[in-house]
Amino acid sequence: MDVLWSPWRQNYMATAGQEAACIFCAALEARDDVSMGIVLRGETSFVILNKYPYTTGHVMIVPYVHGAELASCDGEMLAEIMRLAQRMQTALAEVYHPQGYNLGMNLGRAAGAGVVGHLHMHLLPRWTGDANFMTTVGETRVNPEDLSATYGKLSKSLAR
Repeated sequence: MDVLWSPWRQNYMATAGQEAACIFCAALEARDDVSMGIVLRGETSFVILNKYPYTTGHVMIVPYVHGAELASCDGEMLAEIMRLAQRMQTALAEVYHPQGYNLGMNLGRAAGAGVVGHLHMHLLPRWTGDANFMTTVGETRVNPEDLSATYGKLSKSLAR
């Protein structure tokens, strides 16, 4: 039997849903974009790497304002979220050449939100065949790149 080790998953499984503070607010308060994975800042929102990505390049677009509902966002904030998603899609295309993308929000725990109290939108690059048996049978995701490499590649692309 082959064994695939993904020790970072244990930390996620042990702490999921137990965060004392909002992970997005904590990332902003840290004032260290590189270690927090914040790859892009806008006027009302920012882009952060997903610490537990479904695919390499999985990012989230997050308003600076802590709030769980779309109704808490004004028109400019919603527009900027989409502009940042557009800019990130361009960067992801340049760096990773995906064959498709998933873009969406999970509002509320019942809808699958991992961070319930702070609205955020996911953007994931996708490739044919990236959802293999490991996800469904092994309950493990296989990502070919660590987050620091992803951060470096996307930061370089966004700097252009």
